[in-house]
Amino acid sequence: MSLSKQIIEWMTEQIRTGQWPNGTKLPAQRHLALTFGVNRSTLQEAIDELKADGILSSKVGSSTYVSNDSWNMLLKQKQPNWQKYIEASIHKPNYQTIQLINEFEQDDSIIRLSTGELAPSLLPTAQIQASFQQLQLDGKSIGYSSPQGSLNLRAAICNYLTKRGITTAPENICIVSGGLQALQLIAVGLLETGSIVFQEEFSYLNSIHPFQSFGMQMHSVDFKSQDKEIFQRRRGKRQGIYYAIPTLHNPTGRIWSFEKKKSFYAMCQSLQLPIIEDDVYFELSFEALSPPLKSIDTTGQVLYLGSVSKTLSPGLRIGWVVAPSPVIKRLADIKMQMDYGSSAFSQEIVSYWLTSGLYEEHIEKLKVELKRRAELMENLLEQYFKEIASWESSKGGFYIWLKFNAPIITTDFFMNLLNQKVLINPGYIYEPKDTYHIRLSYSYTSDKELVEGLYTLYSEAVQAIEKNREFN
Repeated sequence: MSLSKQIIEWMTEQIRTGQWPNGTKLPAQRHLALTFGVNRSTLQEAIDELKADGILSSKVGSSTYVSNDSWNMLLKQKQPNWQKYIEASIHKPNYQTIQLINEFEQDDSIIRLSTGELAPSLLPTAQIQASFQQLQLDGKSIGYSSPQGSLNLRAAICNYLTKRGITTAPENICIVSGGLQALQLIAVGLLETGSIVFQEEFSYLNSIHPFQSFGMQMHSVDFKSQDKEIFQRRRGKRQGIYYAIPTLHNPTGRIWSFEKKKSFYAMCQSLQLPIIEDDVYFELSFEALSPPLKSIDTTGQVLYLGSVSKTLSPGLRIGWVVAPSPVIKRLADIKMQMDYGSSAFSQEIVSYWLTSGLYEEHIEKLKVELKRRAELMENLLEQYFKEIASWESSKGGFYIWLKFNAPIITTDFFMNLLNQKVLINPGYIYEPKDTYHIRLSYSYTSDKELVEGLYTLYSEAVQAIEKNREFN
């Protein structure tokens, strides 16, 4: 240990043991240097470091003293500075609004007007519990699964996807813990730092950070745009990928036409721009759908994501990726390093539901109830909001994208509603500059809560519009 470090240790010990209480005036530097047998520059080096740590202090032209906060400063030196660790870490924190949403969604007294999940009453709880009795389990089936997931489940998914117009094989499927994990695996397994991730103007990706946290750059484009030059210019020579939800887009609820899908695929193919097709809502459409992008994929361009989180149970945490074999093997390898495979029990349950017909039977009943709820919400919107906002009728899924005529959707608006026990997903979590939109959901609240929540939203909106008018 250097001489200055030894001096620092000795002085720190005097303070820690109470020999030098707070406010103690240190002996003259000449005297200390003589005592330690060192030159004054070495002593000054030690004193300067203790001053920098806030343990010693002095005024210009006066002596050096033990700082009044020296004990707390010494205590902090013993503890890891976790805040510094947190701020320097790779993963980006969520917006404060989203952190509040995640926190207050656990409060049963809150009316959740925007929640992207099914109400507990819509989950087939009793049937799932009963299906445990039908599972043929053995030691192997409930152990660690293969890197790509249960072969039985992957085979069941292959068969199920043929009804969606997708022909694939078990070796081209990787089971994941929901669609979000699929995005995280793609980010760390396929893209380099600085890659460009294209998305629509309002995007679910802005409310999470699977790509941003690993150094990818997000670029929003108009969903109608198919200008190759825009993509080429923004991408440059970097890697790129396009994240798309062509069916029941989150948060807007849009559905692409088949012509749009074909022209979009052709453009991306000419640019050699891979596509992530997030198709987790397709089963909940109220009308017949055109085939997905993956059904017209002839070059392995499309990474297709599916899940049962929006239809059967979010708690099962089962989703899948359909992609070329090298991509699947890469994602599976990384997944095994992260969690050693999705729940074996969950995989067995989903496999049973897909092969027994229970799943499709449940979906048909679920769509009837969701459509009824959507009609109720639209009637309430017509009753309260037709003079101050606009929207499109829901085509399925969970959401109605409400646009106000005035820019009133701010953090203050969000907090005012939260104080009244109403929780919303404001548009600015999907596009940071947006002040016009709210993603409304009819999938979670009861009819009574929906009436009460929308009336509270209307009352708050009227006040905000009046304030906005006065300000302008």
